[in-house]
Amino acid sequence: MRLVLVGPPGAGKGTQAQFLAAHYSIPHIATGDIFRANLKAGTPLGIQAKAFMDKGELVPDSVTNEMVRDRLLQDDAVNGFLLDGFPRNVAQAEVLRANLAEKATPLTAVLELSIDNAEIVARLSSRRTCKECGLPTVNTDKCPTCGGDVYQREDDKAEVITRRLEVYEEQTAPIVSFYRSEGLLITVSAIGSVEEITERAISALSRVS
Repeated sequence: MRLVLVGPPGAGKGTQAQFLAAHYSIPHIATGDIFRANLKAGTPLGIQAKAFMDKGELVPDSVTNEMVRDRLLQDDAVNGFLLDGFPRNVAQAEVLRANLAEKATPLTAVLELSIDNAEIVARLSSRRTCKECGLPTVNTDKCPTCGGDVYQREDDKAEVITRRLEVYEEQTAPIVSFYRSEGLLITVSAIGSVEEITERAISALSRVS
């Protein structure tokens, strides 16, 4: 199973990625993890990325594409993978398609977690983070885990969430249309419990696996 997971901020991609990767026994490959690994190891690609980051610039697609390409060549990804956070735009999607075509291992499917913007704003703006243990909670004055005080992170405020969604629509949503035209897109609702969404996704993917 070779999957790409897409969806707006707050759709629950990170959570679903973990469950789906475990279900299919494939690695969950998040771009943030790839960047951190390359930076920590001081790889040539990591050094290139750091040069841009140190200047406050975005890491160019060419570097990101190569990092992902290298990661997909590792042994644990031979029998499949779940990409989370990549591709972020159509140009990256086209490079990924070309890379996989070289190995005759095309994507199995692209899973889109669909949720209305209003639901996302309501979901994320109700989130609070514990000052003591850092765990997230919802609509409470005290952390249910350790009893610590909670606060609202800046990026969980409604106006910030709205802007993040605008950026998603501008930059990332076009890949949904790209993969729909490729016949790879499978869309499932991201409303419900974690278990319900996972079951829904696995049921939808069973038609292509």
